Formats: sequence, structure tokens, C-alpha cells
Amino acid sequence: MNKISLRDAFDRIGEYWSPRVVADVNDVQVKLVRVKGEFVWHRHEAQDELFIVVRGRLRIEFRDGDVVLDAGDMLVVPRGVEHRPVADEEVQLMLVEPRGTVNTGEVREGRTVLEPERL
Repeated sequence: MNKISLRDAFDRIGEYWSPRVVADVNDVQVKLVRVKGEFVWHRHEAQDELFIVVRGRLRIEFRDGDVVLDAGDMLVVPRGVEHRPVADEEVQLMLVEPRGTVNTGEVREGRTVLEPERL
């Protein structure tokens, strides 16, 4: 068993919107990602997605309104719900989602990560 320093792990992530796997727990992965700016509107048809804000403020836009998460807040986006994360300033974010979940859902674009690197 190895302790994971979130501070050190986030320091090793150099680019935005590129999730990295830090741990596997049963059939789910814990991913860390640094984000800034607007992401793509997308949905995950078969997976729920758990967002945990470690540092910063994240707005998750939905077609019927927004949810703002501050450091220490979390939100589950249910499968099939279209959403778009937005960070006006840099946010350090932890994601907990089933193994194989693609960050852009059904959308394929320049920031799509099919196989996230491990930290």
C-alpha cells in the first residue's frame, strides 16, 4: 500500500482537461485532472460521474441550470445527463467513474482521452 499525495500528483499534471488515473477501486477509477476554461457539452450514456473539487471553483452547466462547486464540494452527474464543466480559473478536480469512461462521453474532439495515463 502506497500513500498518494494529491498535491504532488496534481503538480505532475502539466496540461488542462487531460485526466490521469491515480487509483483503481474495484471496477472504478479515481482520476485527477486540472481544468480551466470551457469543456465540451457531452453525456455518458452508461456511466454516472462523480466530481469532487479539490481546489478552486467549478461550474457544471446543464441545459436547465448550473451547479457551482467549491473546494470540498462534490456532485454526481447521472448517466445520460448532458453537461459541460466550466472553470473560470484553474480547478483541481477528482473524478470517480467506471473504468473505461471517456472524458468527453459520446463526443470525440481534440481533448478526448480514450486511455488516460497513470500517475
